[in-house]
Amino acid sequence: MRKLLSRFEGDKAIWAYVILLALFSFMPVFSASSNLVHVVGTGSIIGLLMKHFFHILVGIVIVFVFHRMPFDRLKYFAPIAWIPVVGLLFLTAAQGMMIGGANASRWLNIPGINLSFQPSSIGWISLMAYLSWFLWKFSDEEYSFNKSLLWVWAPVGLIILPIFPSNFSTAAIIFASVCMLLFIGKYPLKYLGKVLGFGLVMGVMAFFAAKAFPDYAPSRLSTWVARIDRFGSDDKDIDRYQIENAKIAIAQGEVFGVGPGKSIQKNFLPQSSSDFIYAIIVEEFGFIGGMLILGVYVLLLFRFLVVSNKAPNLFGKYLVIGLGFSIIFQAIINMGVAVEIFPTTGQPLPLVSSGGTSIWMTCLSLGIILSVSRKEDEIKRQMADNAAKQEAFKRLLEEQELADKEERELEGDNPMNAVLNK
Repeated sequence: MRKLLSRFEGDKAIWAYVILLALFSFMPVFSASSNLVHVVGTGSIIGLLMKHFFHILVGIVIVFVFHRMPFDRLKYFAPIAWIPVVGLLFLTAAQGMMIGGANASRWLNIPGINLSFQPSSIGWISLMAYLSWFLWKFSDEEYSFNKSLLWVWAPVGLIILPIFPSNFSTAAIIFASVCMLLFIGKYPLKYLGKVLGFGLVMGVMAFFAAKAFPDYAPSRLSTWVARIDRFGSDDKDIDRYQIENAKIAIAQGEVFGVGPGKSIQKNFLPQSSSDFIYAIIVEEFGFIGGMLILGVYVLLLFRFLVVSNKAPNLFGKYLVIGLGFSIIFQAIINMGVAVEIFPTTGQPLPLVSSGGTSIWMTCLSLGIILSVSRKEDEIKRQMADNAAKQEAFKRLLEEQELADKEERELEGDNPMNAVLNK
């Protein structure tokens, strides 16, 4: 057992928080799944729980496999890995899937097997890896704004563009993650300001155009305009079913919660096992449970900062920042939606919400982060080994000198040596 555990290397605190969140997730997922079974009529509780167990198990395997791989190898794949992902994203967007009159082309089915995934999550990771490579590669070079348009914003645009129509919230979070990583990577602020200014103007124009001409606006844009209108509104004519039920769940939780599995609002709250799972957690485990979950993500953020600060090179530093902060962004937004700090989105709570793609892509990011921290440990071990070897060599020299000195003293005290010297 000890030999097996020794194979799990890297930052031990990150491993602990990952396992803690994964184990905890079974309680709210098990509880919230009853909504899908008894209200929606989807499968069985045991079946859904076993499905979540499979997702978590595969996720832990993904973390283990990728944390054993040297992260420096990504330098060879990061510059081109995002290119085939763009093809997957446009293929997904071209499906034209509609649910409730809105664009829902988020999933791509794998032919031959009953399995689907969201390419947007892969695009997110590949983009963070590419930008980490770019910031490392050009860290000592000056480049013009036009050159950065080609090297930075063209890949960003090609990743975000096919995601935007069906999943505006994910596209917006990816863009925010990109800006954060570029800011930390010392991308020229004047260039970043130009892009942010252009994006802000286009966003405001799109919002008011959708408000003025709702019949001509893309379906998903109209959905988001409606969500923004509902956000914080007291108008009784506006449908606030999701957020009102989430707030009821949180209010019923009070300090200590109603108890595991005893949530009432899970029967009324849509997406109670994914998008609004934090509301169910607070209802069942109370304010204390909600704050403890928030605390785990804060501790994870702290460990990400520690790992990035100790990374052996800039590429590793930017990888940890880009991938780690993306996980924290998702967590903050999921919890913020439940308490109405943000408008309603479809972001999961990392490692807690049900869903295969979100769990696996989060685990992939964590595996890469742990690989960076594992490299730190290897360097420390090498330094410790070198120091031990130097200390052993020093002791050997001292022992040899002491032996020579004793030999000389013995020769000096021997009477025969005096006779021979005469």
